[in-house]
Amino acid sequence: MNISARSVAGPEKGKTVLVTGATGYVGGRLVPRLLEAGYRVRCLARDPIRLQGRPWLDRVEVIQGDAVRFESLVAAMQGVSAAYYLIHGMQGGQVNAERDMTAARNFANAAEQAGIERIIYLGELVDPTARLSPYLRSRHESGYILRQGRVPVTEFRAGMIIGSGSVLFEMVRYIAERQLLLVCPRWFFSHSQPIAIRNVLDYLVAALVTPESAGKLIEIGGASRLRYSEMLQAYARERGLHRLLIPTPFYLPRASAYWVHMVTPLTYHTILPLIEGLHANLVVHDDEARKLFPGVGLLDFQTALQLAIGRIETHNVETSWSDALVTSAGDIKPYQFTVEEGMFVEHRQRLVSLPPEYVYRSYTGVGGKRGWLYMDWAWALRGWLDKLVGGVGLRRGRRDSDDIRTGESLDFWRVEMVNPGHQMRLYAEMKLPGKAWLEFQSIPQENNQTLLTTTAYFDPHGVLGFLYWYAMWPFHKFIFDGLTRRIAERAQALAASPINAQGVEDNNNP
Repeated sequence: MNISARSVAGPEKGKTVLVTGATGYVGGRLVPRLLEAGYRVRCLARDPIRLQGRPWLDRVEVIQGDAVRFESLVAAMQGVSAAYYLIHGMQGGQVNAERDMTAARNFANAAEQAGIERIIYLGELVDPTARLSPYLRSRHESGYILRQGRVPVTEFRAGMIIGSGSVLFEMVRYIAERQLLLVCPRWFFSHSQPIAIRNVLDYLVAALVTPESAGKLIEIGGASRLRYSEMLQAYARERGLHRLLIPTPFYLPRASAYWVHMVTPLTYHTILPLIEGLHANLVVHDDEARKLFPGVGLLDFQTALQLAIGRIETHNVETSWSDALVTSAGDIKPYQFTVEEGMFVEHRQRLVSLPPEYVYRSYTGVGGKRGWLYMDWAWALRGWLDKLVGGVGLRRGRRDSDDIRTGESLDFWRVEMVNPGHQMRLYAEMKLPGKAWLEFQSIPQENNQTLLTTTAYFDPHGVLGFLYWYAMWPFHKFIFDGLTRRIAERAQALAASPINAQGVEDNNNP
């Protein structure tokens, strides 16, 4: 690849690059690659707190803003050489085309006003002869609007991305692991060209020093063309599994999405666009990418699969598609119930004869494969019921068994806030007639003790919300009392283990 020519657009290393979507799957992996390549990085985020816990956070500049607010974009783009548009248009599981168009239009106009040299956009690879789903149509229209501006745009259209934590990998993994016999709709047998996440990042970074890519639509896919059914069988072979696939002539995208929703951690609205895309063949139609980026060595599917499995097994998942008041021991009340500004609050406290760091490690390790320490069957039942009514369910798990970050998913919760060593607050993403939070705190006390607090908050919506709370209240007594007790017991076990005292934990430790 010729990296010396920069006559059209291509910021030299050391210049500032803007990344939108840094809280997402691709953006979260692109930022460290750009830093490693020598660029200064500025991240635009609607909620900067969701970037807490990223190992690269202290090396980037973070600006709060929203692409639908033009003035915040203009401020974020000052002094920027190139900008990555990695904004996806799913809001609350629905496609909001008007919002997407506004965001893309604002971005193009703000880039022109700020004098940016290049916009790099990651879109979707589709069959140009097929009828597009609302999601794919919105993605393509976003690219079209960006290209209508005066700033040159490099638009990559990527095949399905495979990597640890990606939607495609998770769907392949969970279906292959959990289904012995598969009755396969027609979309299982469409051809596709999945691409490894590291190759996607290769292209995105290389575009900065490839001015010939400015103003181009570039289709990118991996080295393998295969059917989804072949991806499943490839995963099964890699894991030593045998799976029987029975083909059917029916397409059934919505029924398929609901089935995947019920048997995997993936949600209905997350998986539906991928299945709708599989209605046609998703393959690269020209060799433009190879000509422009000859230095990108494409991985085949099996290699990408092995790399993803390796990261899962070594607990090294970078991103996934899936953030006090000191009380004396004599004032501790084991249980309090209050109503504060219309919100129901249940507060539990337990004094633990350990430093706060052990208690913190104990409650930040709940969920996922480790489970919820007490009455796991009840948590599983609640997750199954949530799945049944279209919710996210309990099976999303967690990115890492012990490490926790603000903004990531934890079963049917979202990590709303992490205060390292002291606090974790979870926001409920299950279907509820209201809003709910679960908060844990480890508050230092005298004599090297810690006050462990577990607080459940519920903000009811209407009469149904009140009825729901009072129906669940009796069960909270057993579940949250037991959870608080088990967190304290697990903290004691962590402190007693010589290995765990060094901060390395056995994932099988209850």
